[in-house]
Amino acid sequence: MPVPGDSSADEDSSQPSGGERGGRRNDRAPGTVIPSPPRTVAGRLAGADRLSTAQQAILGYYAESGRFDYRALRIKSAVDETLDAILDDVYADIEDAVAAELGVETVDFAYETKLTLPAELTLGYLYRRAIARSTAGYDPVTDDATGLRGRLGRVDPSATANREAREYVERAEEATALIVQALLDGDMRDAINDDEFEDFAVRVDGDDVDRERVAVVAQTHLQTVVEAAFDRAPDAVRVAYDDAVERSEAHQAQDHRFRELLADALDGDTEAVDRIESEYKFAPVPDDAPFEGAERDLPYLRTQYDRVGVIYRGMLDAYRGIGFEIPAAFGTSIVLAIIGAQIWLDDVDDYRDDVAEGQLTPVTAEYVLADDDPTGYENVVAVAERYFDLAREHAAEAGSPLNGIAIEYILRSGDPRRLPGSGTDA
Repeated sequence: MPVPGDSSADEDSSQPSGGERGGRRNDRAPGTVIPSPPRTVAGRLAGADRLSTAQQAILGYYAESGRFDYRALRIKSAVDETLDAILDDVYADIEDAVAAELGVETVDFAYETKLTLPAELTLGYLYRRAIARSTAGYDPVTDDATGLRGRLGRVDPSATANREAREYVERAEEATALIVQALLDGDMRDAINDDEFEDFAVRVDGDDVDRERVAVVAQTHLQTVVEAAFDRAPDAVRVAYDDAVERSEAHQAQDHRFRELLADALDGDTEAVDRIESEYKFAPVPDDAPFEGAERDLPYLRTQYDRVGVIYRGMLDAYRGIGFEIPAAFGTSIVLAIIGAQIWLDDVDDYRDDVAEGQLTPVTAEYVLADDDPTGYENVVAVAERYFDLAREHAAEAGSPLNGIAIEYILRSGDPRRLPGSGTDA
C-alpha cells in the first residue's frame, strides 16, 4: 500500500504551501477561547451524571482548556464512522473465514478491544491536516461543499488543493485500516497465548460456539491479511511493527521475574521491595528512548513503555513509514495517555485479581511500596495524574484537541474509589 510522502507543514501553520493553488486556504482559527462564565458552566455540566461519559469529556475539556474547537466534534464523528466501517469490513471477512472453517452459513463475530483508540486519534489528526489544506467551503473528509461558500456554489471540489486534500484523506484511511488490523492481530495473538477468549463474541446460526477455535481462525485470517499488506507497503512499515512487537514480547518474558519480586515483597522481603522500586518503578530509561524532559522522570516509564506504550510508538512509526508526518509531541501525547489509561483503568480495575494472581503492576507495586493503604491509594492517583498532565501538555503542543478530549474521557471512565484506602472502597 505505497503512499506518497507527506511533507506538509503542521495544519495550524500560516506558512504558504501548495495547498493555496486551488483557492483560499481553509486556515480559519480552529479554536476560540471561551469566556470564564461559560467555562464554569461547562465544568459543572461535565459532572452531571445524566450525561454520557463522552459528553462529560467534551465539556470537561472545554472547561479545562478554555478552547472551543468546532472542528473537533465534526472530526470525531467522521473518525467514528470510518472506524466503524473498517471494523465492519474486518469482522465480515472474519465471519466468512469462520463460516468456511466450520462449514456453516451464518456467523456473527465481534471482538472487544480498546486498542483502536490511538489509531482513531491519529486518523483524526490527519483529517484535521487535510481540512487545513483545502479551500474554504470544501470538506475533504466527506468530499462535500460546506458552509456559506458551499451553499452559494463558490466551491470547486476539483481545485488542486481540494483534490490533494481528498487524496490525503483516502491515504490516511487506507493506512488506518492496515494499522487497525495489525493491532487486532497482535491483540488476538496475546489473548490466544494467555488462554483468554472472553473478548471473542461468536454465534453460529444463533448459537454460541467454541471461542478458542474461532479465535485461532480469526487471528490466522488477520495475520494473512496483514502480512500481505506489509508486503505491499514500504519496508519501514514492517520494520516499525516488528520492532515494537519484539520489544513488547521481551518485556513479557520478564513477567516471571516480576511475579517473584511481588511474591517476595508480600512475604516481607525488604530487599524485594527495594528492587521493585529500583528495577520496576524507577527502572533506568535508555538514552535512545523516545522521551525527553519531564517525562523521563515519570515513575514506571521504562516498564510501562515496554509493556503497552511501545506498540503505539510502533503504530505511529508505521504511519511515518507510509509517508505521513506525525509530530513528536503528538506521538508522546498518545503514548503517555495510553500508559496512564493502562494504570487508571485496567490496573485499577484488576487490582484485587492481580494481587491474587501475583501480577506486578504500577498499582500493586504502589501498595507494596506504601506504608499503608491510604498512602498507596493517593500514590496511584498521583502517578496516573502525572501521565495525564504531561499528555495534555504534549497534546496542546501538537494542536490536537481530540487527544485532550480523549484524556478527559479516560479520566472520567476510571473509578479509583474501588481501591483499598480510598475511604469508599468495598
